[in-house]
Amino acid sequence: MVSSLNVSLAADFNPSSISDLEDDLRRRLLEEHARCRSEALAAASDSRWNIALSKARARALAGAALRNRFGSVSSSHAAEAAANIVDEMLGLGPVEPFLDDPSVSEVMINGPSEVWVERGGRIEATGTAFKSSEQLRSFIERVIGPLGLRIDDSSPIVDARLPDGSRFHAVLEPVARGGPVVTIRKFRKATFSLNELVASGTLSGEAAQLLVEAVKGRANIVVSGGTSTGKTTLLNVLSSLIPPRERIITIEDAAELQLQQEHVVSLEARPPNSDGAGEVTLGDLVRAALRMRPDRIILGEARGAEALFMLQAMNTGHEGSLTTVHANTPDDAFFRIETMTLMANVGLSVEAVRLQIGSAIDLVVQMSRGEGGTRLVTEISCVDRSKPWPHLLPLFCVPSQVNVTSETKPGLVKVDDIEVFFRRLERRASKQRRAGVVSDPASTGKTLPLQTEMSIPGR
Repeated sequence: MVSSLNVSLAADFNPSSISDLEDDLRRRLLEEHARCRSEALAAASDSRWNIALSKARARALAGAALRNRFGSVSSSHAAEAAANIVDEMLGLGPVEPFLDDPSVSEVMINGPSEVWVERGGRIEATGTAFKSSEQLRSFIERVIGPLGLRIDDSSPIVDARLPDGSRFHAVLEPVARGGPVVTIRKFRKATFSLNELVASGTLSGEAAQLLVEAVKGRANIVVSGGTSTGKTTLLNVLSSLIPPRERIITIEDAAELQLQQEHVVSLEARPPNSDGAGEVTLGDLVRAALRMRPDRIILGEARGAEALFMLQAMNTGHEGSLTTVHANTPDDAFFRIETMTLMANVGLSVEAVRLQIGSAIDLVVQMSRGEGGTRLVTEISCVDRSKPWPHLLPLFCVPSQVNVTSETKPGLVKVDDIEVFFRRLERRASKQRRAGVVSDPASTGKTLPLQTEMSIPGR
């Protein structure tokens, strides 16, 4: 196949410019690509989506054809032209290098002429561009097509999870006035440890120890924060502290959690199909999880009526559950959970909802993002149930006069006696032991191994 393709490519190239050359080469590679795909489908191969004409092979074939037919084309120029064409055909076009770059955490495409990336928490322009809105739209359709999703003028917004776990979001014009807009948040394959967060300055060692005790002591924890503040990262870290013998059920809109325990059941919501049917919501999954004998439920993010079912889970024997919520402060997180619970429209009064929230949640961890892109834990509060209405009691917080910037060092200050919280965990453990529930020994106030005596640099 290689020799015949080289001959056919070299036989009748007659470009008047490099643009014509690329168009002709693209056409011929597309024909070969279609032929390879047809053969794979006819063979009913299990790997039919791994088309015979792989990107590496197509680049080699295209580069060889260019050099053979046009001696004036240098090897480097031929390789670059071939790579551009093949990436557009079989890969992700101009953004392919950024998706392969481990230092890039997010790719943002603002129409065909602007591509931005995030590196180290900072957003920067790349100077890369698509040739046209049509090329960008073709790129979007090529990404979501194999996933069974659709985007068009009648449905101009799509959310998807790529095979590597990255999140893909696209909006078409005219909703996006400057041309199609795409945001790709790359999936981090290697998870952080709690010690790494302490070392990087995300939180202090003493605050980290509190979180260890809280997870081991089966406290219900809400991680609060704005967009891209590190909520999912912290949720992954907290999840890693759950004892390995527990049965954990994770529920996510797009799977991002990476639990290492053996007994984990992962559930993922599903959007409606092109006919508007087949949707599976987060609320559906939380209700299903309650029937699956979970020790703990981890909801990737509460964003709607599923908040009510999550609160019910926390209040009905599934202590130690975790979730995240978009909010700027712990108090705002409480108000937002209240609003989302009322969205379930089951006839609960505001007073009943507030009591439910106060009874279910033990700890709120607030994440914030500094000016330089740093992610920091800026407050840890527990729910004080000593008064008629539950309210939040800060245990650690960054003093209000401290401006969170890229130069900020861990500024969490202990502002209240955390022994009150530890005594609550001990009472819960005692109650579980009396009820015959086996509790992890580490959840009874014992000091757990954590490197708290380390140098904590600023970021």
